[in-house]
Amino acid sequence: MKESINYQLSLRQIIFVAALSGIVALGAAACLDRFGGFMASNGSATVALAENTPASISEPSVVSDEQNNIEVYKMFSPGVAFITTTSYTQDFFGQIDEGKGSGSGSVIDAEGHIITNFHVIEGAQKLSVSLGGEKIFPAKLIGGDPDTDIAVLKIEPPSEGLTIIPLGDSDKLIVGQKVLAIGNPFGLDRTLTTGVISGLQRPIRARNGRPIEGAIQTDASINPGNSGGPLLDKYGKMIGINSQILSPAGGSVGVGFAIPVSIAKRVVPQLIQFGEVKRPKLGASLISVKQVVERGFNLPVSEGLIVQQVIAGGSAQRAGLRGLKQDANGEIILGDVITAIDGTNMSDLDDLYRFLDKKQIGDSVQVSLFRDGAKTTIPVKLIAISQTQPSPPRVIRRF
Repeated sequence: MKESINYQLSLRQIIFVAALSGIVALGAAACLDRFGGFMASNGSATVALAENTPASISEPSVVSDEQNNIEVYKMFSPGVAFITTTSYTQDFFGQIDEGKGSGSGSVIDAEGHIITNFHVIEGAQKLSVSLGGEKIFPAKLIGGDPDTDIAVLKIEPPSEGLTIIPLGDSDKLIVGQKVLAIGNPFGLDRTLTTGVISGLQRPIRARNGRPIEGAIQTDASINPGNSGGPLLDKYGKMIGINSQILSPAGGSVGVGFAIPVSIAKRVVPQLIQFGEVKRPKLGASLISVKQVVERGFNLPVSEGLIVQQVIAGGSAQRAGLRGLKQDANGEIILGDVITAIDGTNMSDLDDLYRFLDKKQIGDSVQVSLFRDGAKTTIPVKLIAISQTQPSPPRVIRRF
């Protein structure tokens, strides 16, 4: 008869490891200096985003590099937004303090939608946009996605119309390709810098610690205030959204990162239709086995994700996944450990996030588990979790 083994961890140990893992994730994210078909995959909105290159841009191969810079800037700088944010806080004495911030953005359609970074507008109570000249447009936040650091604003388009930044193809980029960045570094209106693509598929993280896949690295000078502005190719098409720099002192040292426009194409239609990105969720609070084992705790597997708790009404609960349980002595009894999903190993939370990012609401997946001393696989149908549902404790990440 097979002997059943209960692996136990104290509640204090679990919470300690979970809290520590959160600190490690934040530390990794802090290494980067952060500054202030378009069919929705899970919806039905069609957003008409421009892709065609204007005829007034000369073929770059037949003009000088200088002339190409001049033409791209002249044509598209009027479509680069100077975004000003205002936030209000109340101090201990009841006085209202006003905080100001700024960033950049790109006009993406004739209706006045502007794409920028989520971190540019995060926490702002008032938004305004300048498109050159003295006219200031009040702006409305349409939607934001902290996981990809993308947000969409909207202004009422003026009677004379808007300059639209066409979208390019970030999936066909090559290292060494020329790029141009237009933005508002340190509040300097519509500054042009140029460079090349220095690297592709760079791993960066949003402020909430989530990985952003496939970032574009460039040596074009990017500084605080460039956030949210376009990274353009030589035809003036937006191939990325300037978002981060790697800098010990906070200024440009030639290592900047842009979010690929391919992510924006996937996210923006949902932001415009729903105000958020509807992603499938596993519906469980999880912690990596590695983080527990590395601290000397005995577990039956060396890699995987420990199911701490399942969210009421979520995918995991409906499929019968089991979280941690407490026995009569106050010890925590191990429930399920997820080792793989659809054959993809789950070593850490980033593995799960990357996997779910490629799935749609309603997809069914096969979840491989270690349960009660044996391996098993169960089907799980992925659903969304209501935004109004209470969140689990802050030390636990929710997927």
